[in-house]
Amino acid sequence: MSTATPAPGTPAPRTSASPTPAPNAPAANAPAPNTPAPNTPAPNAPAPNAPAANAPAPDAEPDQQPGKHARRFGLPVATALVMGNIIGGGIFLLPASVAPFGTISLVAFAVLTLGAIALALVFGRLAHRLPQTGGPYVYARAAFGDFAGFLAAWSYWITAWVSNAALAVAAVGYLDVVVPVHESTAATIAAALAFQWLPGLANLAGTRYVGAVQVVATVLKFVPLLLVAVGGFFFFDSANLGPFQASGGSPLGAVSASAAILLFSYLGVESAAVSAGEVRDPRRTVGRATVLGTLGAAALYLLGTLSVFGTVAHDKLVTSTAPFSDATDIMFGGSWGGVAVACMAMVSILGALNGWTLLSAQAPYAAARDGLFPKVFTVKRRGVPTVGVVVTVVLASLLTVYNYTAGTQGVFEMLVLVTTFTATVPYLLSTAAQIYFLLSGQRDKVSRARLVRDGVLALAAFGFSLWLVAGSGYAAVYQGVLFLFAGVLVYAVMAARKGRAA
Repeated sequence: MSTATPAPGTPAPRTSASPTPAPNAPAANAPAPNTPAPNTPAPNAPAPNAPAANAPAPDAEPDQQPGKHARRFGLPVATALVMGNIIGGGIFLLPASVAPFGTISLVAFAVLTLGAIALALVFGRLAHRLPQTGGPYVYARAAFGDFAGFLAAWSYWITAWVSNAALAVAAVGYLDVVVPVHESTAATIAAALAFQWLPGLANLAGTRYVGAVQVVATVLKFVPLLLVAVGGFFFFDSANLGPFQASGGSPLGAVSASAAILLFSYLGVESAAVSAGEVRDPRRTVGRATVLGTLGAAALYLLGTLSVFGTVAHDKLVTSTAPFSDATDIMFGGSWGGVAVACMAMVSILGALNGWTLLSAQAPYAAARDGLFPKVFTVKRRGVPTVGVVVTVVLASLLTVYNYTAGTQGVFEMLVLVTTFTATVPYLLSTAAQIYFLLSGQRDKVSRARLVRDGVLALAAFGFSLWLVAGSGYAAVYQGVLFLFAGVLVYAVMAARKGRAA
């Protein structure tokens, strides 16, 4: 997920759970009817020492009684969820962020796109095996037990609500271009809170409205961005591209440096897998939506960046604070490009906030159903974990208010950078889970050709995830580990409570 952050060029990142079983309905991890039952624990029983990796997963989880406000997502909505969460506001700064390295940064884009697609394919295979709400939490717990599952849920949850605060702050920056609000601290805070609570209210209204908002937001931001990206080629001038390698270092160093900026543009590929329990026919739909959404986002990134490179002169682009606005002004004349791009950015961020608010509630919900998060997070209405939504929006709102009132420079940006590390923890655990499944005696269920292919994809996705960690930087990894280990205390309390209940 690409999030626009308070500081241009600073990347900011972006699990979910299974619904409470209806009366007389099978538990989420229970074997399907007429299937020999493995040693799978009852819903409230402590997890066994060895995880039940071979337990068959149902095609759909038992859920609350469906209503007119709760609706499972089809392929279009699931694809829009992936695209909307990957594409935040950062796309509007990406061309200027990588321009100092020259057009060699497009090579880094291509490499990262391949890594993101490998990760998307792995999530699709994992969702086929375990088509349940929770995504990385479900996969890590199935492969490695409760503790790994908790770490995936905990890190994803931190990522989501801190990133939501960053997105809201960035949205206010774009709003200020249209309506000056930064002159008043109260107006700035009110605008930031509105950007957070409007998607929150859409989530509380039910999955039906979440899906509708996501599709509309994706179309509204994809069409104009694609128009600029494609239209720019009619004004393309190769003289504007500048040098292939502008940084003066080695080619490998230039690719690595530009990749460090671009790495986090693809966070969010797991979005459909996290909400698998709300997706129709998740075994088929999640994988397709994940790949289609990732490809759509990648195409927009690559086309947009190349178009701006060829439209705006290189010496101007490296100092630009609004590259898409500059390209729009060149293409259509006038000076209205800044306002147009600001409006597109706000729509893009609202779509990302809408999707990430849902995902941020899914992670603690899944863990709470297994006794690893407070039970209150299992409350679900209209297909949405309502308590998780409210808690996430409240925490993000408090962080936003702190950002505008504390007056401490750099604290908020530091928290955003920390989430770039915490976002990769579920990726590493998920790809490791896929490798575990492939090597743990499952060959009778997979053809030899598919086993080799899935193994190669899993290793590529693991390497990509590790690259994401390396790109976070030493400070972010150090501080992110502290955030991660703070969750160990929470796990100790919840595991003890779960043991007493059992």
